[in-house]
Amino acid sequence: MSKSEWYADFVKLGYAPKKDDIVCLFRFEPSSGIADSEAMGRIASESSVGTWTTLAALPKMLPKLKAYAFWNDRNFCKVAYPGALFEPASITGFLAGPAGNIFGMKAIKNLRLIDVEFPRHYVRQFRGPHFGIDAIKKIFKKKSGPITAVVPKPKLGYTATEHAEKVAYAVWRGGIDCVKDDENLTNQAFNKFGERVNRLSRVRDRVEKETGEVKEAFINVTAPDLRELEKRIKVVHEHGFRYFMLDVVISGFAAVQTASNIAHDYEMAIHAHRAMHAMFTRNRRHGMSMLLLAKLMRLIGVDQLHIGTAIGKLEGSRSEIIATKDMVLSREVGEIPMSRLHQDWNGIKPMLPVASGGLHPGLLPHVFDIYKTTDMVVQVGGGTQGHPMGIEAGAKAVVQAIEAYHHKVNLYEYGETHMELKEALKKWGSVRPR
Repeated sequence: MSKSEWYADFVKLGYAPKKDDIVCLFRFEPSSGIADSEAMGRIASESSVGTWTTLAALPKMLPKLKAYAFWNDRNFCKVAYPGALFEPASITGFLAGPAGNIFGMKAIKNLRLIDVEFPRHYVRQFRGPHFGIDAIKKIFKKKSGPITAVVPKPKLGYTATEHAEKVAYAVWRGGIDCVKDDENLTNQAFNKFGERVNRLSRVRDRVEKETGEVKEAFINVTAPDLRELEKRIKVVHEHGFRYFMLDVVISGFAAVQTASNIAHDYEMAIHAHRAMHAMFTRNRRHGMSMLLLAKLMRLIGVDQLHIGTAIGKLEGSRSEIIATKDMVLSREVGEIPMSRLHQDWNGIKPMLPVASGGLHPGLLPHVFDIYKTTDMVVQVGGGTQGHPMGIEAGAKAVVQAIEAYHHKVNLYEYGETHMELKEALKKWGSVRPR
């Protein structure tokens, strides 16, 4: 049997996936001299139970464990994987197959894993978010979203005292719900993790007494190892915070599952930063989609995740962001040909999408119109702290822009009776940063 014949054993066009099959949607480009059918066979083979040559002996289980490429349209194909291939409740165990060595095969010039349809029995193995969309009402006691957050800018440079007393105090006083660490603020010498948590908790308590509003912080617990990660989450919990933040891609899927289990135990929510994702999501011809990354995070148990704005400074198409937003917020989503597969979430709570990166008050109505909801988190960093009247005024301008949207009033009209918003619009208008 030739090599091409061996790979052909993993192509079965018209195959109907079984109830426990996990279906993956790929975009593929064969290398020169490789036919599409062989490329599909290689994808299914190398990511399940095949290898580069025929073998003298085969395990009896092999026929039940073979993946099949069963659908093809131009450079797109679907592969069905028997559920028995994968360790239960393990995203790391799953990704080692359809996101593993196949991405390095010389026979495939480019390969992109676009989406995965998980069967109901597989979804049931995961806990999903502890709060998710319910954080709006259960944590912040708000009737509707969005949850608002500000990242102290510049990302690095503030001492723990400045971070809490200068930025967080003004932001919270101005009406913003949360202060958020940026992705690269962890435990630097000039802003130690423990001191930052302590000072933020004191300022939070003070502002909650002054305003009567719930205030939170997305404190970055990203750590060098899992033991330290657990310690940092515990410190945040002991200081009365209901949230912690984690760099989910940088930390790795095992760390995220560990953090999710702790969050459920402590009854906390996870704010997930997606730093590093663009290394494998931005190239439309290779890697993995942002949509799938978000899907995996919801399954594991993240409560909210950055997915893009379509109009801010970070890359991301409107169509992809809308498809991703619907996927993380809905109980069940339908298939979008070549872009998204059907998914029944089987009771897993919706995860809040986060819009962040280059936002300011003048852009918020556009973001809400794109998302078609305010059940989300909006983060406005420089668009708050760059306000001509100062940080607290910048926070008020953000809140006023949201009020105008809820009241269905034009921003400029609302600004005539709200000075902070008026000044923000004078400076930024509706400019879209690049």
